[in-house]
Amino acid sequence: MLKKLLLIAGLLMAATSFAQVDVNKGDLSALDSVKGIGSATAKRIVDERGKGGNFKDWADFESRVPGIGDKKSVKLSQAGLLVNGKPKAGGEAATVPATASATASTTTAATAPAKITAKPAAK
Repeated sequence: MLKKLLLIAGLLMAATSFAQVDVNKGDLSALDSVKGIGSATAKRIVDERGKGGNFKDWADFESRVPGIGDKKSVKLSQAGLLVNGKPKAGGEAATVPATASATASTTTAATAPAKITAKPAAK
């Protein structure tokens, strides 16, 4: 029972670690929480947003922020970064409701046959 509770707690924490952040609304700490964005990149994003206004789309974001190209923006989108509430086409973040993933995991764990790993005793 304890293992199931720990599994559910782990799944819930994993689901919350994929929080989505809009590049036009996030502050330094929110942007820094996205996997692939460090403090220096977060600062460049906030500085550029302050200079040129909100980013219109992913192409605008890529052209205005140094170090962000097509490959990097796909990875950031998969990590939960949004531009105007939209993920990058071809890089959509996999978002599964926490309750669905927890239910699926506990159902699978409850119905999976147990593996027998006992070894014969040494003589």
